[in-house]
Amino acid sequence: MYCLQWLLPVLLIPKPLNPALWFSHSMFMGFYLLSFLLERKPCTICALVFLAALFLICYSCWGNCFLYHCTGSQLPASAHDPSIVGT
Repeated sequence: MYCLQWLLPVLLIPKPLNPALWFSHSMFMGFYLLSFLLERKPCTICALVFLAALFLICYSCWGNCFLYHCTGSQLPASAHDPSIVGT
């Protein structure tokens, strides 16, 4: 499970607060994962563990899924602060 050390931190990268950056963030993460899977070719067990963790995070709609934004989840209160979003 040596290859999981490069995959699991991807799940910990937070989504940007600014909604305008969600698309570029999801495209970057998607291209990173695709290039990682094509270049490094992780073992089947590591890939299945990562995909299961990604599915559970996105299915539960905790707000850290980089594939899409859940309609029911709201932005944090600090997202409406112009001093944070504007930087």
